[in-house]
Amino acid sequence: PSWCRQTGGERGRVCGVEHQRGRVCGYYGKVLKKTVDLKTNACMTPSSPVPLPIRQALKMVHPDVSDKYYGCGLVVPESLQGCRVLDLGSGSGRDCYMLSQLVGEKGYVTGIDMTEDQLEVARTYVDYHMKEFGYKKPNVSFVQGYIEALKEAGIEDGSCDIIISNCVVNLSPDKKRVLEEAFRVLKDGGEFYFSDVYSSGRLTEELRRHQVLWGECISGALWWEDLLLLAGEVGFSAPRLVTAKPVTVDNSELQSILGDFRSVSATYRLFKVPAGARTPALVMYEGNVAGLEESFTLDTHYTFKVEEAVAVDGEVAEILSRSRFSDAFTVQRGAPAPPGVAAPRVSTELSGEVPVPSSPS
Repeated sequence: PSWCRQTGGERGRVCGVEHQRGRVCGYYGKVLKKTVDLKTNACMTPSSPVPLPIRQALKMVHPDVSDKYYGCGLVVPESLQGCRVLDLGSGSGRDCYMLSQLVGEKGYVTGIDMTEDQLEVARTYVDYHMKEFGYKKPNVSFVQGYIEALKEAGIEDGSCDIIISNCVVNLSPDKKRVLEEAFRVLKDGGEFYFSDVYSSGRLTEELRRHQVLWGECISGALWWEDLLLLAGEVGFSAPRLVTAKPVTVDNSELQSILGDFRSVSATYRLFKVPAGARTPALVMYEGNVAGLEESFTLDTHYTFKVEEAVAVDGEVAEILSRSRFSDAFTVQRGAPAPPGVAAPRVSTELSGEVPVPSSPS
């Protein structure tokens, strides 16, 4: 309608959101046909070696589904058996079908996407995969909707143990709303584990309007410092950096448009734990997370070796005692806080390769 041309107020905001959604649907539904059509490695960047069980699970996914995969990492958190998982921006369903095997027949995976072309691919192969996995009934389903509007898509409060997202949040025109909805649907102690692309600074409006760079996960990227701010405003724990790797743009035309801005593909984990006073603790890993009998890595700062006491800050103590990892750790409250350890962030982990931003104004 004509009022969409207004730039101010709620009308302008709504129309801007709809315009960006239309661009994404068009790019992922019509322009891209296979992974090889991508013009940067932002949506293809694996940040760490893929464990054997996950490689085996991926091999079970139908080739038609894998060929339509456009993620920017591998988002597979630990200890998934029996969990209810929500995949934001599930696309062709590749990650959902992989996770379907890892949560087991008693777990459940829901994928949400706004692109009908992608959902059609995902839904076509539900019966195929359930037969391949030997399940009596489906433990995966796909719904059409927006990741900023999970309630409208039927996702209830506190219904999810884990939320994953693979190179999708940067495509959203309202990233704070995505985090708010994720916080709402997670159970207490739940986790938002997601891979995405982040920028070395706040991108210009001109770059944000570039259709190809937006679809390639570049021009919608958050400045990583803004992720820290938004997570805190919503109520999540401080983002814990799991992996990070620079994004390369081999297309010279796109690189010239980006100028000095650089990007990184990073996996973060956010936990829904109570706010307020938090007491440092000594924690000990019991070695009972499947496949991680010798050690457990929470993030780039904390790797816990089995039966080794480690001093952690109050927030990490809350995460380990209230999340699905609580049975894997003994937590002794009141230990002295470890010196000089803060939540790891992209800017410190990649200071040698990616420009370190100044503090937000």
